[in-house]
Amino acid sequence: MSAPRDEFGFAPDYDAPVPYMQRTRDYYAAIGYTTPYRWAHYTEAPFQPLKKPLSQSRVTIVTTAAPFDPDKGDQGPGAAYNGSAKFYQVYDGDTSKEHDLRISHIGYDRKHTSATDNGTWFPLPQLLKASAAGRIGEVSQRFFGAPTNRSHRVTLDTDAPEILARCLADKVDVAVLVPNCPVCHQTTALVARHLERNGIATVIMGCAKDIIEHAAVPRFLFSDFPLGNSAGKPHDIASQAQTLELALKLLESASGPQTTMQSPLRWSEDASWKLDYNNVAQLSPEELARRRAEFDKQKEIARGNRAA
Repeated sequence: MSAPRDEFGFAPDYDAPVPYMQRTRDYYAAIGYTTPYRWAHYTEAPFQPLKKPLSQSRVTIVTTAAPFDPDKGDQGPGAAYNGSAKFYQVYDGDTSKEHDLRISHIGYDRKHTSATDNGTWFPLPQLLKASAAGRIGEVSQRFFGAPTNRSHRVTLDTDAPEILARCLADKVDVAVLVPNCPVCHQTTALVARHLERNGIATVIMGCAKDIIEHAAVPRFLFSDFPLGNSAGKPHDIASQAQTLELALKLLESASGPQTTMQSPLRWSEDASWKLDYNNVAQLSPEELARRRAEFDKQKEIARGNRAA
């Protein structure tokens, strides 16, 4: 079904980037958390031009996805939010091997995304193809996992410096950062800013435009897709290849910081999916109460894992 248009051919007002910051504030207030979360906000961004052509550059991935662990409950496609699957320290992985990374530990769009294709949040296969084709010089020996942390201080003082140290050890020239949930977008924004200040060019591929631009990043490729699809549409290799190529073009073409490029791809002709994610106007009091109870339960699980 296509979105209805008026006599001028205008799209409906809701067919615009989802306002995730306001949705998140309203949602948590509705389930009983009355202190509004403060999203990272800057009005200027660092900027590191490419030091060499992409065809000669070493490129890495920074992801907020988590390695599958069979001991941590259901992490499969469509799994409910799983706090036990969260990770709290930076990790890395060998890019010459296949990896089973999943997103059950974060708040992606579970109504409109089944999470059946990790190519939508971990573009390593496409990056390896780009390397084989000579589009980039090489893929770095390791990729890096960034913990999705609500604490600005932990991200700024601990996780971002650790990711930088590992990138420098691997002589990385360029980092492609791929967030999934709302807080993931903030995390990758803070990491990208830190990398750029220290000589590594970055591009974020994401779906939460307001969060990324509020934090002021160097380069942002915006895909107007449900959360969890920052690297392209599921089971659509052409979409995933095009999304990475757009990110690479943005690395080459951005003349300064806070440059946003929007992908021309649409999720579907019907844009009503944008009305659903954490929208309190769509949720009954009973559903809000259920979600509060489930959130408290998962928060306790995650707290125990953090202390372990």
